[in-house]
Amino acid sequence: MKVTRRTLLGTIAACLSAGSAFKASAEGEWPSRVVRLVSPYGAGGASDISLRILAEQFGRSLNQQFIVENKAGAGTRVANELVSRAAPDGYTFLYAAAPFATAEALFEKLNYNRKDLKPVAMAMLAPLFLVVNAQAPFRTLQEMIDYGRSKPEGLTFGSPGAGSQPHLAAELLFRDAGVKGLIVPFRGDNMAYTELLASRLDATLTALSTALPHIQSGQLRVLGVASAERSPIYPEAMTLREQGLSNVVASGWYGFMAPAATPQPIVDRLQAEIIRVLADPEVKQKLAVQGLEARPGTAAEFGKFIDDETGKWGEVIRAAGLKGE
Repeated sequence: MKVTRRTLLGTIAACLSAGSAFKASAEGEWPSRVVRLVSPYGAGGASDISLRILAEQFGRSLNQQFIVENKAGAGTRVANELVSRAAPDGYTFLYAAAPFATAEALFEKLNYNRKDLKPVAMAMLAPLFLVVNAQAPFRTLQEMIDYGRSKPEGLTFGSPGAGSQPHLAAELLFRDAGVKGLIVPFRGDNMAYTELLASRLDATLTALSTALPHIQSGQLRVLGVASAERSPIYPEAMTLREQGLSNVVASGWYGFMAPAATPQPIVDRLQAEIIRVLADPEVKQKLAVQGLEARPGTAAEFGKFIDDETGKWGEVIRAAGLKGE
């Protein structure tokens, strides 16, 4: 069969028209099927529970099922890569976490590019609280710093993993306070608490949800919070900035991202939904129980936040000579 130039051009035009119509239809009907929300952590923790709280709300208001898919591993890089390679059709989103902004500096090679994903909306912060053994020989931040300066080896902090946000925040604290320090990485918070309660560590920076039982029992004491301002989930804790460490601002965080080519109308719709849901007082209360602060922000605000975090922590990582495992 002979194919003329006119026939070929007509076929191409028809295909382009059909593709455009399909795209417009998909955007207009979104979501018309199940939406995947990929968590970079395992089931049962604060990140997982918070995402399920949001997924339930999205499902109710958008009349479609939003499922949480846990893809833990490699310091969130497994989930990051998976979503970066997903079809940009508006049915797969990443629940990005703080290590997203530190991976480039910690690891020589990543199997994805940060720009393969685009911001949808900022969701929440996980404030980091400075906690010590209640029987420690210091009762304030300044007393702890003075204690560290009096010891040749300085202070010993625990962290839930090398290169984690608590680890990096501790590096920043040592530098700003002008004190030597050793950071001991553990696999999670509980092992760090065990050592802290046994007085084999001086302190740790941690999420409130996991530390609260020990604080309420009187075994641990809070010396401050590393947020820019006091946290509404534990307002009695002064910020480290208020106590003289003006540069020590650090939190865990979560926000939504999508494959870079995801249609903007879908991104805009989910962004609006995230901001609406996080303004609900009942949702805020549920998140507070998990040690999280609702902190909704637009895609543009979230993008700037990620860029700022990437630059800030990249400098800390390089100065400390840290490498990811």
